[in-house]
Amino acid sequence: MSSAAVLEPGVFRRYASDQLLPLAKLVIENAFQPIVEVATGSVFGYESLLRGHDRLGFASPLELIDQAHDGGQLLALEQMVAHRALAKFAGLPDFSSQTLFLNLDVRMIRDGQLFLEKIVQHLRQAGVAPSSVCFELSERFDNTSVPEFAELMSEMRKAGFKLAIDDFGVGHGEMKLLCDYPVDYLKIDRHFISDIDVNPRKRHLVKNIVNIAHVLGIRVIAEGIETEAEFLACREYGVDLVQGYFIARPTSFVTELQPAYPHLAAIGLSRRSSQSLDEILIRKQIEKLPTVYENESIDSVFELFRRNPRQAFFPVLNANGEPRGVINEYHLKEFIYQPFGRDLLKNKVYERTIAHFVERAPIIGLDAEAEELMSLFANMENSACVILTENMRYAGVVSAASLIKVVNEKQLKIAQDQNPLTGLPGNRAIRDFMYQAGRDDDEQRFFCYCDFDHFKPFNDHYGFQMGDHAISLFAALMKRYFFSDEHFLGHVGGDDFFIGIRDWSRDELEEILERLLSDFHDDAVALYSEEERAAGRIRGHDRTGVERDFPLLRCSIGVVHLPQGLILDDIARIGTEIATVKVAAKESDRGLVFASYGDAAE
Repeated sequence: MSSAAVLEPGVFRRYASDQLLPLAKLVIENAFQPIVEVATGSVFGYESLLRGHDRLGFASPLELIDQAHDGGQLLALEQMVAHRALAKFAGLPDFSSQTLFLNLDVRMIRDGQLFLEKIVQHLRQAGVAPSSVCFELSERFDNTSVPEFAELMSEMRKAGFKLAIDDFGVGHGEMKLLCDYPVDYLKIDRHFISDIDVNPRKRHLVKNIVNIAHVLGIRVIAEGIETEAEFLACREYGVDLVQGYFIARPTSFVTELQPAYPHLAAIGLSRRSSQSLDEILIRKQIEKLPTVYENESIDSVFELFRRNPRQAFFPVLNANGEPRGVINEYHLKEFIYQPFGRDLLKNKVYERTIAHFVERAPIIGLDAEAEELMSLFANMENSACVILTENMRYAGVVSAASLIKVVNEKQLKIAQDQNPLTGLPGNRAIRDFMYQAGRDDDEQRFFCYCDFDHFKPFNDHYGFQMGDHAISLFAALMKRYFFSDEHFLGHVGGDDFFIGIRDWSRDELEEILERLLSDFHDDAVALYSEEERAAGRIRGHDRTGVERDFPLLRCSIGVVHLPQGLILDDIARIGTEIATVKVAAKESDRGLVFASYGDAAE
């Protein structure tokens, strides 16, 4: 152990003003905290965090940085920390496909050119592409108020670096950054993520922040996730990337870093257990346009437009394959049709690269719903397309015309899924409703499974036409009692039905279901002969072929209650609960049983 490591923190602090940098070199370490893709659980990158400040007598990294600034050593300290982080990052086996997030203090902006030159030089030595580095703009101060800020951001973009707004929601000048600068990531502050699963106002804010960011072609990172419920809520509201103690704690040991985190898979990591109808239809309409890279020459774009004369734009990617936006032909026409215009673009003094002509476009994951994509188009004026990503990398584009096809085909598929006898949606729609309602924890939900008792002997005795009549009667009664747009009615098949209810009280639903059962019993009894009604039974064969007496037809309903705040997206788990409560309902005298999810039937 070095002598510096055994000195009291107070001794370090006492001499920090003139010896801070030499002491920091002895004890400061870089810890990496994984930033994980919500859709796959794979590590997308790491945020580099400063550790060892306590051994210098500072309560937090910010105190150390403030002391370095006051002593005129901030640039040297930040260069040291950044260079060490890059060296550690370059030692990872898969660094070329990942991103290193580095914090950039606003007080360094005046020395930004020198800092940037040193970073670029170190990147060349380490063999790391600038697109593998993202600078987080600290919001402790208003970045945009520094005169040199705009020029530094332009230089960073031209060099190929990525930019993120850190601690979004609690800082300075955030909306100006979103409006005026080509930001790649937006990191939502922990304040808005903490207890988001039980706080409706936070959920509303996060939903809208995510929507605004996606319209602007910005990906969203949720910081400080500490619970499974927070993770599920962020995934539900469209967050792209997550970090926090629930995912993995920061570590200074690279051997502890993993390419993915298995504990996330145990809670159903993918957004859907299988491809949704929307994703299947969207995949059919994806256009895999040729792309250009922002660090390529202008000549490559001219050649691409020459080979594709009917194409008005092409997606632009960074070196890691992530979309930056699109380049439109009309941006280049003013140069193409001017004397010496093309020569001017290639002139090193004029310095016009592909990055100068990138126009933002909405960017969203391939597993989004068709209606969400249409909403992005509606909110982004003059957008040529929506860029789709898979595992955060470019997957293709869809145009407005393609999305109209998707929506029309989706409506057709839904219509085809409807039961021809009752006109009610079938199993696909029922699964989609259960999946969506299970993840929407803003209100309590009830899943009601309705199943006829003793239907087989009735259908055998009176024929399938009378059986269909009984099924139609029940469907008509369902529509009479559940007519709001908030209610979902489905026909599982045969004599099985599904009712989905949101935001009713248990008492309200129980009263309506009892009326439904009573009315159906009266209608069903009227279908029997006078003798069988009087006897209260019918002679028939059971499923094993044994002849015996059966009670008259009735319906039983098992209800599973999902309380407010509970998020579920595993349809199999919900289905198991429904099967259990359905059996209990059939065995009960009144044919109606309620069960809260995870509890015994009531």
